[in-house]
Amino acid sequence: MAGEIGHFALILALMLALTQSVVPLIGASRNDPALMAVGRASATLQALFVLASFAALAFAFVRTDFSLQVVAEHTHSTQPLIYRFAGTWGNHEGSMLLWVLILSIFGAAIALFGDNLRTTFQARVLAVQGMIGTAFIVFLLFTSNPFARLSPAPLDGAELNPLLQDPGLVIHPPLLYLGYVGFSVAFAFAVAALIEGRVDAAWARWVRPWVLAAWTCLTCGIALGSFWAYYELGWGGWWFWDPVENASLMPWLMGTALLHSALVLERRGALVSWTILLGILTFSLSLIGTFLVRSGILTSVHSFAVDPRRGIFILAIIVGSTGAALALFAWRAPAMKSGALFSSVSREAGLTLNNLFLMAATAVVFLGTFYPVIMEAVSTDKISVGPPYYALTFVPIMAPLLVLVVFGPMLTWKRDALADVVRRLRGPLLATVIAFVVAVAIFGRTNVLAAFGMALAVWLVIGACAVLVRRWRLGGGFVRSVRTTPTSTYGLVLAHAGLGILVAGISAMTAWQSSKILVMHPGQTVTIGREAVTLVSIREATGPNYETLIASFDFARNGVTRPMTSERRFYPVSRSQTTEAGIEGRILGNTYVAVGEPDKTGGIVVRLYDHPLVGWIWSGAVLMALGGCASLADRRFRLGAARASAGYAGRLVAA
Repeated sequence: MAGEIGHFALILALMLALTQSVVPLIGASRNDPALMAVGRASATLQALFVLASFAALAFAFVRTDFSLQVVAEHTHSTQPLIYRFAGTWGNHEGSMLLWVLILSIFGAAIALFGDNLRTTFQARVLAVQGMIGTAFIVFLLFTSNPFARLSPAPLDGAELNPLLQDPGLVIHPPLLYLGYVGFSVAFAFAVAALIEGRVDAAWARWVRPWVLAAWTCLTCGIALGSFWAYYELGWGGWWFWDPVENASLMPWLMGTALLHSALVLERRGALVSWTILLGILTFSLSLIGTFLVRSGILTSVHSFAVDPRRGIFILAIIVGSTGAALALFAWRAPAMKSGALFSSVSREAGLTLNNLFLMAATAVVFLGTFYPVIMEAVSTDKISVGPPYYALTFVPIMAPLLVLVVFGPMLTWKRDALADVVRRLRGPLLATVIAFVVAVAIFGRTNVLAAFGMALAVWLVIGACAVLVRRWRLGGGFVRSVRTTPTSTYGLVLAHAGLGILVAGISAMTAWQSSKILVMHPGQTVTIGREAVTLVSIREATGPNYETLIASFDFARNGVTRPMTSERRFYPVSRSQTTEAGIEGRILGNTYVAVGEPDKTGGIVVRLYDHPLVGWIWSGAVLMALGGCASLADRRFRLGAARASAGYAGRLVAA
């Protein structure tokens, strides 16, 4: 019965999405309050029905209703409850239902909390959201129905991919989807503004919290996925430039550019058309990520589906939505005013240059991701693009961008003098030079690139703190300045400092990590880094739905010994294996041990890694996300923009 209820609720949600796509758009063109109110009601009801559908599917997974095909294929009666529940979105059909649920919740939020929007503008935004929702619900119902029945129902099912049976993967997909789908609001705002013919500072004020929320969730999702890959896959790496990893990185880079561009539009009324274009492209890249995971054109441990027909359907959604939006942009863009003027040395110019670097970085990742696909399509050659490509292309683009990050907040709006900017940054500059000299002296000239990376990290952290110090000096009294500093300023400082900590972690991992792979026997001791690792014992055990081989180790350092275990798990239902690494975490780095297959002599294959500062990578990402949360807490975002504005810096002229 739960399957029928969920299916029927999804059909009703489709009807409401169609209504939401058409009626408020007509109401906005006629300025009819009743028709526009239908859009708000449709968005709210659609979210309720999609939630009911998702709840029905989750209930079927928890109760192991194997008469539903998706449940039979992705859960087993012996799975722990948390993983039966996570199985709801640990598959293609369920994950797409989660996508639609988050999309409908964002639409309902615009309807319920968008009182500060112009009524006609809100109606058009909801209509665009409704069109996106319609496309994806149709995709669900006709190509990926999560409520398809099996007859007869099997006595038991297959199980959730063992790699996904992990606490991190319970949270990782919802966070990513909050980021991906959150950018749909920016897309809807951009298209609605083009339809309405009106873009101004108020528009930027409205869209920034939505973009910031999506960016924050995507940051957390990417960081959690990276940490999962580090401890679960057993290869000791935090980023592999996997195509699906790249698919999450591209909208993050573009979303970062959109955030900064919207700030310029809000404060100075400049970069009007550029901000609109970024709003379109950011969500388009989110859709491309969805296409990569589900089309089967690329192989990845993250892939949910390999059905080309589904990929073609999603490709049609991408072409239709992005093509229509870009066509509308091409029609309206020539009539857009460029906005306020600014000099070549100003905060506007700095943020514009920042955007150009971010766009270039996105283009490099896009090319590296799709070049193998293009080559395979036009020839018989199969190639792969890996870390060397990105080291030669992505890193040279990001290095100057990271230098510019510190300059931006120190520049004044409209016009500034370069000498004054350098004077404001003399503290961070001095600290960076000292850090570079010390790093070269300690690590030698052969590690000059690593020294540069560590100096760059110091530049970012000290430069972020300098923003706060400068504001406090100008505030008149320390206590008063701390109290009156907007939380968005604290958010900026946290985000930029977090970026510096992340750069320090990446630089240390790239330059100084070491590893050993060998066969160890009980009682044998090996040294890795400054840690003495002793294999104590090897034993077998049984888990809820797996058999495991547990290797116990003693980690000794500075006379202190700590126990650690690493496991090799075998899942009989799916006939697959996973690795549970043992990690000795410290502030200055991790010692990492992963076990492989046992050998005939009573030993076991052991992979040992010394990872300096690796935890700083995820700590920096978390700090960046906290910066986003702090900015969202800014009172100005809660107040929003006025419903009407006297002047529109970016008003469009009807063609």
